[in-house]
Formats: sequence, C-alpha cells, structure tokens
Amino acid sequence: MAGMETRELRYFVAVAEELSFVRAAARLGIAQPPLSRAISQLERRLGVTLLERSSRGAALTGAGSVLLREARAALDAVEAAERRTKRAAIDQAGLVLVTKAGASTELLAKLLDAYDAEPDAVPLEVLLCGIGEQEPMLRDGRADVALLHLPFDSTAGFDIEELGTERQVVLLPAGHPLTTRTHLRVDEVHDLTGLPLPRWPRRDGSYPDGPGPQVRDNMQLLQLVSLGRACMIVPESVRGHLPEGVAAVPVLDAAPVTTVIAWPPHSRSRALAALVRTATRL
Repeated sequence: MAGMETRELRYFVAVAEELSFVRAAARLGIAQPPLSRAISQLERRLGVTLLERSSRGAALTGAGSVLLREARAALDAVEAAERRTKRAAIDQAGLVLVTKAGASTELLAKLLDAYDAEPDAVPLEVLLCGIGEQEPMLRDGRADVALLHLPFDSTAGFDIEELGTERQVVLLPAGHPLTTRTHLRVDEVHDLTGLPLPRWPRRDGSYPDGPGPQVRDNMQLLQLVSLGRACMIVPESVRGHLPEGVAAVPVLDAAPVTTVIAWPPHSRSRALAALVRTATRL
C-alpha cells in the first residue's frame, strides 16, 4: 500500500460499500466530481481497475474486493493508533480489557484478583460488551487486550495465549424433560428439545433468518430459556451463574471452547506484558 493516502482509502471504502458515487459523495460530505477523480487517480497509480462503472452504479472487481478488505484493515489500524495515542496522553499507566458480558466470569474474577496483587499492577478498566464485540474493539483501539473465545471469535492478526478449554452445555428450562439426561448430542438438541436456537445479530446489526427469537445479550437469552422460548449451547463455565428456572445438560459432541487472551502484535507495553503473564499463570 506504499504511496496511498488514508484520504484515498476512505474515499474508496465509501464507494465500495455504497456501490454508488452519488451516495458515497453524500456520505463523505464532498461533491461527486472530486470523488470520481480521486478513485480514477488511485486506479491509475495502482495500474488496476477497482470498480466497474455503469448507469446503475458501480461494482467491485476482483482487485477492488482485495483492496476493500486491506483498506478496511489499514483504516482500522490508523484509527486504533489515534485512539491509543490519545488515551496514553490521558493515562499513561492504565490498561483497558474487553470481554463478553457473562463469559469466562470465574476466570475473569481470578485474573483481576491475581493482577491486582502484583506489585507493579496498573489501573485496569474492564469493558463488558455484547456478542462478538470484543474483537472489533481490540482492533480499533478502544481496548488494549481482550478475552476471546475460539472458534467463535477471530484472532487473525493478534498475538494470543491460550488460557483454557472447556466443553459445552445446552441451556434448557428447568422443568424440561431432557434435563434428567446426563448428556445430549448436538443432533438431539435440535431434534428432541422442541425449542429453537436464538438468533444473534451480525456485525451490520441484521439478524439471520430462522424461527428462533432475536437476542442481543445473555440476559435476554436466559430469560427466554427460563420461559421455554429458546435453548442455547454455551460454554460449561456458565453453569455456576445460572438463574433459577434454567438448567444445563452437557453436550458431548459440541465443539470445545478455548478462551484466549489477545493483544495487538505491535504492543510494547510492559503493563500489558505483565497482565498476560498473570493470565497464563492461571
């Protein structure tokens, strides 16, 4: 990406996402002619066609799809650098850890207690987020470190250390007939419970099609399960924090869940290194 400016990348991403120069110009708050010229200059410099123009709008070429993916990553990195730099000016010693609300609760509590006991511990702010939000918050600089869960979260581009692996259980209403079973299998969960799985939002906020209820957080999920409106396969560690009216049954062939601590590979923070060391000791 040598020679390209962040302004050009922002322009290109806007057009590539809108697939319309008119809508992209409105989104950027600029006139359409300079936007079109900027994209054409970018194509000439790279020696490739990024967008196929037509009277109906624009379409990405193969090269354009590659640049869109890389441009988003580059802009995220620039935004992350800006955020971390500004935060460092306010509080040079502190760290921000992000984790999914309701996940790895016991591990998180042990980590916080162990780290607070370290003689060189710095202030550690904990951000509790929704499903799938830890990764983008770590990428864009809102957090310094995150607890992620494989295979659900992507760790691409991060340094990681594995903290533990656990099996999964299915959450059912406490009075459901299957709660008397010592274990279930994935196909039995779908075939025998008579309960739909919930639908979690995608990155763009939309929901996949399906019969299950739409949910945004674990509080909603647990209430729907207790009401007999849904079931859900989750890591076993949630068993210690289930509300009344919800039971858990092991699912033998569900994919194991591995909790990792993740951080940007370019970090040189001694405080972050100390936190990772504390986590791996647990």
